[in-house]
Amino acid sequence: MAGETGYGPREWLAVDETAAAFLSRSLSTRPPILLPPPLHRAPLRPGNVVEIAGPSNSGKSQLLLMAAVQCILPKEWEGVYFGGLGKAVMYIDLDCRFDVLRLAHILRKRIMQGCGSAHPASEEFEKDVSKDKSYSFQDTLFSDCMKHFLYVRCYNSSELIAALKSLNSQSEARGKVLGIGIYFLMLDSIGAFYWIDRAPQSTTESKGNVISFQSITENVVQEIRKFLHLQPVLVLVTKAPIYGDGITASNDFQRGSSKYMLEDSTASRYSKREEERNGSYREYMPSAWQTLVTHRIKLQDLEQESGFSSEQDSEVLSVHTSEWLHPSLNTKEKFYIKDDGVGLIQ
Repeated sequence: MAGETGYGPREWLAVDETAAAFLSRSLSTRPPILLPPPLHRAPLRPGNVVEIAGPSNSGKSQLLLMAAVQCILPKEWEGVYFGGLGKAVMYIDLDCRFDVLRLAHILRKRIMQGCGSAHPASEEFEKDVSKDKSYSFQDTLFSDCMKHFLYVRCYNSSELIAALKSLNSQSEARGKVLGIGIYFLMLDSIGAFYWIDRAPQSTTESKGNVISFQSITENVVQEIRKFLHLQPVLVLVTKAPIYGDGITASNDFQRGSSKYMLEDSTASRYSKREEERNGSYREYMPSAWQTLVTHRIKLQDLEQESGFSSEQDSEVLSVHTSEWLHPSLNTKEKFYIKDDGVGLIQ
C-alpha cells in the first residue's frame, strides 16, 4: 500500500499533529459523557459498554432511569439551563419491570428543579409569569423530552436479537423526525432469559446450527458491535445474579452440615452471608459478552443500614454502595437515590 500511494513507511509514520491537537480532536469527536453518581467516576464515551451488576433493590434500574433523563433533557430550553444532553435513548426492557410512571415522575422533578433554579419564587416573578404559563412551559418540555425516549419490550432472546438488528434503521428514522439519533442504548437486564436459554429442550435449526445460550449471546454481541460500528453510542446494561438469596449458600451448607454444626451459630451465620455474597456475583455470562464489556460497576443494597435521613426532607432513604471493578478504582462509595437526583454520602 505504501508503494502504490508513493509514500514510504517513514513518511506514513511521520508526525502530522501535536499531542494537544490529538487530544482536542479526540475530545471533540467523542466527548466524555457526564452521568449522575456513581457513574461519574469513570470517564465514559460513546462506544463504551457499561455493565451495572448487583442484586435486586441495589438501584440498577433507578440509575438507568436517571441516566435516561439526563440524556433526553436538553442542555438549555428557552433560556432555562437544565444541563442535559438533548439526545435520544433506546431502552430495551427484558425483565418487564419498566415503570413509565417512575420515569415521568423523575423527569418532571428535574424540569421543576431547573425551572426553580432559573426563576426562584419571588413577587416579581409571580407578576411576570402566571402559574398557567409556567405549567404550559413544563408540559411542553416534558412532551418534547418523552419523544426522545424509545421503549422496546422483549419476551425472549429471539425478540432481543430482532430488536438489535433494527437499531440502525430506527435511529435513522428518529434522526429524520427529530434531527437526532440514538445516543444511549440501555438493556435491563441482560441475564433475564438465562435459564430459558439454558433449558435442555434446545431445538436445532434447519441449517444445522444448535440454538444454545452460547450462540445466542454471540449473536447479541455481534449485533451490538455492528450498531456501535455504524453509530457510536453509550451502552448501559444491568445484570442481576442468577441465583436467588440463599440458594447457593444453602446447598453448600447442607453438603457440609456436619462441619458447620460443630461451629457456633454466630460463625455459621457469618459464613452463610459470605457465601451468598460471593455466589450472587459469580460470573455466568459467556466470554463473548465479557470481552464486549469495557466498564463494570457493582452495586449493593446496605440492608444492615437503618437508612439515610435527608436534612431537607423527613423521608428516610435507602443506602446503596458502588464499586468500580473495571477499571478498578479501589474505592467504595455510599449513595442514595431521590426523585431529583442521586446523592453521595460522605
